[in-house]
Amino acid sequence: QVQLVESGGGLAQAGGSLRLSCAASGRTVSNYGMGWFRRPPGKERAFVAAISWSGGNTWYADSVKARFTISRDNAKNTVYLQMNSLKPEDTARYYCAISVLAGRSLLREGGYDYWGQGTQVTVSS
Repeated sequence: QVQLVESGGGLAQAGGSLRLSCAASGRTVSNYGMGWFRRPPGKERAFVAAISWSGGNTWYADSVKARFTISRDNAKNTVYLQMNSLKPEDTARYYCAISVLAGRSLLREGGYDYWGQGTQVTVSS
C-alpha cells in the first residue's frame, strides 16, 4: 500500500508559478514511475506529466510542454511539478499517482495503481 499526499496548490495569477509536491509513504518509490494528472472544472481527468523511476525519462502533455517540469527526489520519496507561465486554463485539481506494476504506459490513468487526493490550483487572469 502506498499513500500519496499532494501539496503546494493554491491561487496564482496568470504568468505566475507554483510548485506542487507529492510525498509518498508506505513504500519506497524509487523503483516506480510516477505521474501528474489534472481535472479541470467540469472535465475529465487528463495526463499532465510523468517521470520514470530513475528520473531519466520524462513525458508531458502538449499543453504544458516548456512550461511545466516534473522531477523527483527519491531520497525524499517525493515527486515535484514546477509550473511556470501559468494560464487560466491550468485551473484544475492536480493529482499525483504511482505505477508499481511494470510494463504499462505512464501516459494513461490505467497505468497507475495509487492516487493522491489532489491539490487545487486556481489561476486568475
